[in-house]
Amino acid sequence: MATEAIPKHQRFRTVVGRHWYAWAMITPVVVVLAVLVIYPLFRGLYLSLTDATGANIGHDIGVNHIPATYKWVGFKNYVNILSGNDGTFYGRLVWTLEWTAVCVFLHYVLGLGLAMLLNRPMRFRSAYRMFLILPWAVPSFVSAFAWRLILNGDAGVLDTFLHKIGLPTVNWLGDPWPAKISVIMVNVWLGVPFMMVAILGGLQAIPADLYEAADIDGATAWQRFRHVTLPGLRPVSGTVILLGVIWTFNQFNVIFLVTAGGPGGATNILVTQAYNLAFNGVQNFSGAATYGAIILSMLVVFSSVYRRVLRRSGEGI
Repeated sequence: MATEAIPKHQRFRTVVGRHWYAWAMITPVVVVLAVLVIYPLFRGLYLSLTDATGANIGHDIGVNHIPATYKWVGFKNYVNILSGNDGTFYGRLVWTLEWTAVCVFLHYVLGLGLAMLLNRPMRFRSAYRMFLILPWAVPSFVSAFAWRLILNGDAGVLDTFLHKIGLPTVNWLGDPWPAKISVIMVNVWLGVPFMMVAILGGLQAIPADLYEAADIDGATAWQRFRHVTLPGLRPVSGTVILLGVIWTFNQFNVIFLVTAGGPGGATNILVTQAYNLAFNGVQNFSGAATYGAIILSMLVVFSSVYRRVLRRSGEGI
C-alpha cells in the first residue's frame, strides 16, 4: 500500500525539530548579517536611484520631523558618473587601480620572500616571526598616526633624518607624488605580514619529498622555486591575492588617516571619494551610494573572472 505524502508544514516542523540546535546557532548570525550587511546594501542601492542629499532627506530637529523630499531618478546618477560628467570618477579609478596593483604586488613579493626566509632553519626564528607580524597586530589607525609623525614634513622623523645625513628633504604629505608613495609605503608595511603568514603556511604544506626528488634530479634553486614552490603555493596564492585586491581596493583607513585624500584630492581612491560625497559639503548621499554600487559591481566582476581564470589554469596544470 502506498504511503501518504507528508504535508509540507509537517515536514518543515520535523526538520526544525530535528535540527533545532543548528537553527538556534545560525539565527543570531543571520540577524546580525541582515542588520549590518543586507539592509544597508539594499538601502544603498535604493538611494543610488534617487537624488537624496543632506537637504532633502528626512531628519529630526528637536521634536519636529522634517519629511524626506528626495525623488526617484532611475539610473541618472550612474549615467552621470560613468559618462565622466562628475569630473572625478575616471581619475580616481585610474589611481585606485594603480594603488591596488602596486600594493598587492609588493605585498605578495615581499611576503613571499620573508616567508621563504622564515621557512628555513635559523636561530631565533620564532622571535623574527613575532616582530614581523607586529605591523599586522597593531590597529591600523594607530599605525597610520605613527606614520603621519614619521612623514610629517620638516618636523617629521624621516625628513629630520634625511636632513642630518645631508640629503634633501621631501614634502611627503604635501606634494601629490610623494603623498602617493607615502600611502603605498604605509599600506605595504601594514599588509606584508598577512601575506607572509599565509604564504608561510602554504610553504609548510608542500611535501618535502618533492624537494628531495628535485635535488636528486639535479634541479637548481631557481628550478625548485619555479617548478615546486610556485605550483605548491597556487591555492594559497590565488586566495590571498584575491583578498588582497578586495581589501586594498577598499582600503579606507590608510588614505583617510594618513593624507585625508590630499593634497588636493590626489590620493583619493574610489571609496574615500564616496565618503567625501556623503559627509562633506552638500552631503550627496545618492552619489556616494552610486559610487558604492559601482565599487561592489567591479569587485564582483573581478572576483568572478579571477576565480574562473584560476580554475582554468589549474585544470590545465
